[in-house]
Amino acid sequence: MEACAQSDSQSTLRALLFDLRNSGSEFAGTFANHAPMVLVAQQRMGASGDQLRRFLAHYDAYKGLLPFKDSAIGIDAGNWSHFLGQREHEGAYRRFFAAERSAMGLAGLLRHWLPKLAPGLGSSAFHALMRTAYALLNDDEDEVVLSLAYWCACWLDMPARTNAPSISSDPSAILVYAGSLPTAKGQPVHDLIWQNMRQSFALPGFETASDWLAIDNSALERCASAAIALFAATQDFCALHAVTGLHWIRVLQPWHDATDEMVRYFWAGIAALMNEMQFPVPPSAEALERWRTLPCPDWPDIFAAACQSFDEHDLSLTFSCAQEEETYHEPLYRRAAARRLGMIPEMKA
Repeated sequence: MEACAQSDSQSTLRALLFDLRNSGSEFAGTFANHAPMVLVAQQRMGASGDQLRRFLAHYDAYKGLLPFKDSAIGIDAGNWSHFLGQREHEGAYRRFFAAERSAMGLAGLLRHWLPKLAPGLGSSAFHALMRTAYALLNDDEDEVVLSLAYWCACWLDMPARTNAPSISSDPSAILVYAGSLPTAKGQPVHDLIWQNMRQSFALPGFETASDWLAIDNSALERCASAAIALFAATQDFCALHAVTGLHWIRVLQPWHDATDEMVRYFWAGIAALMNEMQFPVPPSAEALERWRTLPCPDWPDIFAAACQSFDEHDLSLTFSCAQEEETYHEPLYRRAAARRLGMIPEMKA
C-alpha cells in the first residue's frame, strides 16, 4: 500500500510540474512562483498525491498564478548577457538553454553556465537558485532549463569582486559589520528581498561586500552554521532564506567549480538584508547550546505537520532543515523547523 501511495505521489508530482510550465515564474509584483519547488519538497516529505493537488489548488487561487508569456527575440551565446534582468524575454532564454542542453548535455550545461550565472545569484531573491536546485533534486532536466532561463530573466547584479582584503572568516561577524555601516541605517524596507538587497548594494560602504568574507573549504559550512543560529534566534524571514539558500548552493556544488564564488555573493546578499532584519544580534554560544537540547518532535511528525501547511515557506524551510541536519548533524535545524511550525515554544535567549 505504501509503495502504491508513493507511486501515486510521484506521478501526480510529474503531472503538476508539467502543467506548471504554462504558468509564469512570477506572479503579480514579481513575487516568485514557489510551486515548482515546494511541490518537490512536499512530495519528498511524504505528501500524498491528494495533498499535492490540494496545495497547488490553494496556492494558485491565493497567489493568482499568471500564464507564461513567450518572447519572440532570439538569444544566443553571443548576446545572452544583453537581455539580463528583462523578464519579458524569459521565453527566449528558455529556448537558448534548451539548445545549450541539447549541445552539451546536462552536466556540460551546468559546468559551463553556473559559474557564469554566479554573479547574478540574488536573482529573484535567490529563487532562481532555488528552482535550479530543486530541478536537480527531482532529476528533471527540462526544469533545469527553465530554472536557468529564470535566473537570467530576473537577474540581479551582486557586488563585483574588488580583491579588497577580507574582514573576517566568521560569517556572523560579517553581518555585524554590515549592520554597523552608517549608510545601512534608516533605509526604507521594500516588499521584496531582492529590492532590499539592490538598495543596500548601491549604498556607500557596500562596494566591497563580496570580498568581506574570507573564503576557504569550510566557508559553506560556516555560513550554514551562522544562518541556522540566526534563524533559530529570530525566526526572521530573511534568515529563513539564508538557511534554505545555503542548502540550494550545496545541492549545486557537485555540478560546477564556482561554489566559493556563490558563497561570497550569497553572504554579501544576506549582509545586505540587515536593515530588513532590523539588525539582529547573533545568539550567544550558551543560548545555542541550550536550544540544541530542547525537547522536540522527530522529523516524521514535523514532515506531517509541514505537509498540511499551505505556507510555501513552511515546506521549503522544513525540507531544507532536514537535508542540512543530515549533512551537518546540527540539532538546531530540527528545533528551528519545529518552532516555525508552532510545534515547540519560542527559543528564548
